Amino acid sequence: MNELLSAIPELQDDMKLEAIQKGYSGDGKYTVCDRLGQAAYVLRTYALEEEARKQQEFRVLEQLREHEVMSSLPVAIGKLEELGLGYMLLTYIEGGDAIDELPALSASRQYEIGLQAGAELRKINRIEAPESIEPWETRVLAKYRRYREGYEQSGVTIAFEEKLFTFIEANLGLLKGRPSKLQHDDFHTGNLIVKDGRLSGVIDVNRFDWGDPVHEFLKAGFFSVEASIPFAVGQIDGYCGEGGLEDSFWALYSLYIALTILSSIVWILRVRPEELDDMLNRVNKVWEDHDGFERLVPKWYSEYER
Repeated sequence: MNELLSAIPELQDDMKLEAIQKGYSGDGKYTVCDRLGQAAYVLRTYALEEEARKQQEFRVLEQLREHEVMSSLPVAIGKLEELGLGYMLLTYIEGGDAIDELPALSASRQYEIGLQAGAELRKINRIEAPESIEPWETRVLAKYRRYREGYEQSGVTIAFEEKLFTFIEANLGLLKGRPSKLQHDDFHTGNLIVKDGRLSGVIDVNRFDWGDPVHEFLKAGFFSVEASIPFAVGQIDGYCGEGGLEDSFWALYSLYIALTILSSIVWILRVRPEELDDMLNRVNKVWEDHDGFERLVPKWYSEYER
């Protein structure tokens, strides 16, 4: 770690790096503390072959700053040729992960933080995709075919697969004409920071993509509800505001979360096969929340009393 401190011009030798072990990213992640032990920055390191993508990520962070999103702000990006690494330095957001902080708060406070998160997500989704981006429908259909093939070759079988495939195929037409906006693409309680009972910021935009804003909400149903149903409900309510949800919201949400049932199985087998059982439990919970997709609005939302 000392060689990282010495090699990065924005850092000082009397600073200290503390490794961050959470998450699935392949980046090296560190909290940078000053000489008094106070967290000052987050440092991410990456392989040099990822430089082009990381430059795009840095530009996305600059756009978030321009749109006044409560997120980690970009400080510096550079190459450490002698170490075979690139690095990105970001501001540090004080607080704890929402996944840990929310259960200790009242249901009403969890809902309020969800409202705040939804408002921040809406700011993110206002940013237009570059003109060079392929249509959303084209990209989603290609991913569906790829993940369905991966699932069929995985050796894993879910009991309701035929009904799932039927539902997906019947609703793929909803993709036509959907917009492409900036997506955080991993917006859930593990990537949100809470301090003093309020949302403090959004972190980990390294999986950013461009596409339909409705797609952002599948992580609420897949992950965030495990930590806090009031938060997940609040996120949706806070996002739509007084204008209400668009008519096609729940149909699209259900399609996207159905597609994610397939992709999540293929993905977990690739990155953390030992967590397959946990992922299958989530898959079954999603299936139950939607009554096998006989209902589009999941029970955790429709049955929540505000």
